[in-house]
Amino acid sequence: MITPPKGPELVAATPSAAGQPTSPRGPSTGSGPAADDAAVERVIAEVAAGRPVVVVDDHDREDEGDLIFAGAHSTTELMAFMIRHSSGVVCVPMLGEDLDRLALPAMVADNADPKGTAYAISVDAATEVSTGISAADRSRTVRALTDPGTTTTDLTRPGHVFPLRARPRGVLERRGHTEAAVDLARLAGQPPVGVIAELVNDDGTMTRGRQLTTFAEQHRLTMISIEQLAGYRWRHERLIEPVAVTNLPTAYGIFTAHAYRSLITGAEHVALVGGTVDVDTPVLTRVHSECLTGDAFGSLRCDCGPQLTDALATIAEQGGVLVYLRGQEGRGIGLAPKLQAYQLQESGRDTVDANLDLGLPADARSYDDAAQILRDLGVSAVRLITNNPAKQRGLERGGIDVTELIATGTFAGPDNINYLRTKRDRMGHRLADLDTHQPHHHRGAAS
Repeated sequence: MITPPKGPELVAATPSAAGQPTSPRGPSTGSGPAADDAAVERVIAEVAAGRPVVVVDDHDREDEGDLIFAGAHSTTELMAFMIRHSSGVVCVPMLGEDLDRLALPAMVADNADPKGTAYAISVDAATEVSTGISAADRSRTVRALTDPGTTTTDLTRPGHVFPLRARPRGVLERRGHTEAAVDLARLAGQPPVGVIAELVNDDGTMTRGRQLTTFAEQHRLTMISIEQLAGYRWRHERLIEPVAVTNLPTAYGIFTAHAYRSLITGAEHVALVGGTVDVDTPVLTRVHSECLTGDAFGSLRCDCGPQLTDALATIAEQGGVLVYLRGQEGRGIGLAPKLQAYQLQESGRDTVDANLDLGLPADARSYDDAAQILRDLGVSAVRLITNNPAKQRGLERGGIDVTELIATGTFAGPDNINYLRTKRDRMGHRLADLDTHQPHHHRGAAS
């Protein structure tokens, strides 16, 4: 279950006519976690009050907007408004356990949808409907799907309403409107059933970009992105669990090792706390992605090993935290694919294009677990040891204040110079002195 986060009391206002909510709020125009949280909380309040909202997915996904409201609040007026401004295909995202209880299996045995949309068998309510297609009939069917007392005999198959199976962990597992609808219903204190339809323009084309903003403003609807909703959940829910704490003597000094497990992916991470740490001031911090070849084997293809040893030595000396994120080999693509990418680099591809040639992201990492770990340790502000601006953005997205960026050394050599140039030129890493530096001698462990 998703527990509604502590925050402003959600007061259920009297719903107005569909498409004419009493609140004049439009889409958020702010930026940053605080503005995102405020925008999401406005949307949660609207859903709790029985009003429709607009939710936009990622630009690199469908870049489309859905009209969404809670199934428990379905009315003929809301349904008519949704049908009028959408493709007319009305879907009802639900939890798998509820679909199983109602004996609603997948629409097809082998789902070939590239986005993984999990359609179940379409249904109509068995009573109090005519043909099943009218707004009143479809709203009645939605209420039947939402009612925990509904049984298999209360529905007929096939029908005019399309249930969807939402992933158990919501938008943290899949960035889809299906999961967003269920998450919003839960956060609003409603049964975990939503109603969604894709917004379309009058000419039948999909509503995108500025068109979505205009639509929301015209109908006085609140609007957020799935990315904002996911960030809100990361900041307001506990999604890692501590597993063990022990002393760890190393060649750099004695650290306190904290083991954590992600409740989303199951990945196990380690935080090493060295020296004296005052969590009331910004804490010296390094977030390090697992790199077996560099960290353990001393590979010269990257600069991961020297960055790790230098950070350990610095933190042991000055006090701070090193968060070691496992499962991020090869910028998150995995060990074997990373070695495949190395093969492509030997043929002249750079580290970015090699990943893309394999059909993989240039960088698949997330720093949400790192932010959760730091918060669990009582750290809210950091002086971050990194050249990578994505780490700064990732921690800030997770609610960690990055007060200072401390550059790592430039560990360049003949085997990794092109790799480092690509990180600088194509990934925005701060390596301004790369072409002018002298060889950097890092502080490794005593041999």
